[in-house]
Amino acid sequence: MDESGYTGYDLLNSDQPVQAASSLMIDEKEAQRLVDNFFPRRQGKELKHKKLSRRPSYWNSMIELQKIILNDFMGFTYVCDKKYLLILRFLDDCVEPFFYKNGINFFKDGNDYALASLLYYAAERFWGKEQFDNLLYYYQRASKMKTIFNIDLLTDHAKSLIGNELSEILIPLSLKDDCCTRDVLNEENNTDIVFIVVLSLISHLEKYIDNQYLIIHDTSRKLQTYRMALDKLLQIKDEITFKATNVTDIIFPLKLYAVEQKDSKTSFGIQLADILVGGVVEHCKAQKGLIEKNEYNQKVIESYGDENLLFMFPDVNFEDNRQFRQKTQNFEFVDFIAKKFS
Repeated sequence: MDESGYTGYDLLNSDQPVQAASSLMIDEKEAQRLVDNFFPRRQGKELKHKKLSRRPSYWNSMIELQKIILNDFMGFTYVCDKKYLLILRFLDDCVEPFFYKNGINFFKDGNDYALASLLYYAAERFWGKEQFDNLLYYYQRASKMKTIFNIDLLTDHAKSLIGNELSEILIPLSLKDDCCTRDVLNEENNTDIVFIVVLSLISHLEKYIDNQYLIIHDTSRKLQTYRMALDKLLQIKDEITFKATNVTDIIFPLKLYAVEQKDSKTSFGIQLADILVGGVVEHCKAQKGLIEKNEYNQKVIESYGDENLLFMFPDVNFEDNRQFRQKTQNFEFVDFIAKKFS
């Protein structure tokens, strides 16, 4: 397993707009064989996607290698738009509690995802780009700092937006309703989305793996945060199932039985995971105009089938979203996790 795009609580980092994680099922001997076959003249001890993708002479090899990983070694990648996830977190902390207090299930049939998508595309037009960005920035900072001063900045800014289209969802927050600020001040809450990324990837792995398995990841500082999220999932021993979407269930306890760390310089498997996740992230950056489009970053995504790629991006096809998340148990799952780790 490897990751890319992690920036901690900061989900507005303009240079890293997506966060992703990839995994594959392979032993070290087979991983080394693939590396030797595709990069026989490699220099250095470690393959890194960032370095390889700069050299057009490697593009075909990288694409062919990723096809093999995806088709023969159960390669999966989860990728999400971090601004979209931040909007979802904002709704969960600052909007949903008011609905809950009034006996309304805000999560029903994926209403939270639909509203987040609508805000992602429409709020800039209705409120102004700078004003919308500031709302998210103040929320993110308040969630990080946990001070009344930062809560006041957030609620005062929400108040300044009242009267614009869609701003009715901000009224309770603008009035400093305690239910809309309590979660922001809660020390156990933050805007780090590692748990979401890990859970999404692991739940997909669990769907396709029949036996117990372990996760091996790099020893980097960023992966330490992923390790903590994995350890939390391993602690859950309850026999319970949650319906996440119309095609995915989250079943506990997991078939994942252990997590190990290994220096990526000595693990060909981790290096292959780096190539896999790097390809998807580079494609996303090219699509967003952060880097130049080229033959490699446009073609690499073609290797992915529906079962290999999981993504969390805004979608304004509200009917499809409703059907995809109809009768799901996201509210029950959030409540379950909150009780487990509180």
